[in-house]
Amino acid sequence: MVGGDAGRFGIPGRPLRRNSFLVGFTGALGVLSAYAVYLGLRNAAGILVLVVIALFLAVGLHPAVVRLRSWGVPRGLAVATVTLTVLALLGAGVLALVPPIVTQSGQFLDQVPSYLDALRRNETVNDLVVRFDLTRRVQEAANADVVGRALGGVLGGAQLVFGTVFRVLTVLVLTIYFLVYFDRMRDLGYALVPGSRRERVQLIGDEILTKVGAYMVGALAIAVLAGATTFVFALVLGLPYPFALAVVVAVTDLIPQIGATLGAVIVSLVGFATDPSIGIACVVFFVVYQQIENYLIYPKIMRRSVHVNEVAALVAALLGVSLLGVIGALIAIPTVAAVQLILREVVLPRQDAR
Repeated sequence: MVGGDAGRFGIPGRPLRRNSFLVGFTGALGVLSAYAVYLGLRNAAGILVLVVIALFLAVGLHPAVVRLRSWGVPRGLAVATVTLTVLALLGAGVLALVPPIVTQSGQFLDQVPSYLDALRRNETVNDLVVRFDLTRRVQEAANADVVGRALGGVLGGAQLVFGTVFRVLTVLVLTIYFLVYFDRMRDLGYALVPGSRRERVQLIGDEILTKVGAYMVGALAIAVLAGATTFVFALVLGLPYPFALAVVVAVTDLIPQIGATLGAVIVSLVGFATDPSIGIACVVFFVVYQQIENYLIYPKIMRRSVHVNEVAALVAALLGVSLLGVIGALIAIPTVAAVQLILREVVLPRQDAR
């Protein structure tokens, strides 16, 4: 039947010759395919970034799920517990930051009339207004575009808010799915590797996942400790909005290399705005605390985590910030640790064997 079926459709011809037209046509198809893939990746870059963020969050939260499962908690309940804990922390941070921002904005708007009166009483400002006819120009601009600009500002603000909510919900849902199906996804990835190399790839992959998870858990613990210490310090000194400042310090402390200094500068500026002596106390406190964190807390917590060269960590953090912003800085160190492990276990032994 097979031979009869083949005869029904004729005898196969000779393979196509590799002439210049065929080679050029095939090359053009390859270029077009590559360009189509590039366009697809470029158009889906925003979603791919969200997927990467969710994947790193899942890798970082997976050790907590494993720990809960070792205590006899079912997987679904363990994932729900970890997710609700993260949501509670995020909600506490938002509740701590939003009221001060709204209050400060309202106070600024209330002071705007007094600022304008002060400007009107300034002779130099009045001379500039008269010389350049600023009043007439402002009125013309307002009459021409005030409605369109106001509408554009409202729509732009609404788009920003809804876009941010959509991204947060997308990352949250993806992270939950990754946590639920983490073991299946990992096993599927290993199954795609040839059997002769699967065991070694699995060992290296598990080591990378362990190091990435340990780093993220350790970084989160250090950030929480920094925020709690700052909260107690702010309460003792009577700084305004101590919980909000603690959240700022905790969030910035997650950024490698420069995050702790950035948080210290923000709190110190608030201290100087409150009272110069309080500002000096803030500077002294953060100088002492960062030394303790760098030489005592960080090595103790990160002992089982990644060990990355300082130069590589700095370069990775800068590249991460330029590519993905703060998120890039957060995932820079685990990425470098993974690349470092692959170089040490795979690339360098092959080079030495040649």
